[in-house]
Amino acid sequence: MKTKMYKIRVERERCKACGYCIHFCPRKVFEFSPEFNHKGYHPAVPVREENCTGCGICYTVCPDVAITIYELKEKDVSLA
Repeated sequence: MKTKMYKIRVERERCKACGYCIHFCPRKVFEFSPEFNHKGYHPAVPVREENCTGCGICYTVCPDVAITIYELKEKDVSLA
């Protein structure tokens, strides 16, 4: 069985820490960073990237267009 893998990129300097991606992500991929960006916000970061299904909700709700999802090569997963 093959499973799709995704890479999430958050442009930290664009993020204003609105929290929409954190709130609306059905797989709870994001959290706020403990570090500040140059604007003084705690940007969202993907902390559970392996949970991402590529649904696109995060980048759709992001008002700052700070999130991009890249589909990686499929990974073989054994059921054993």
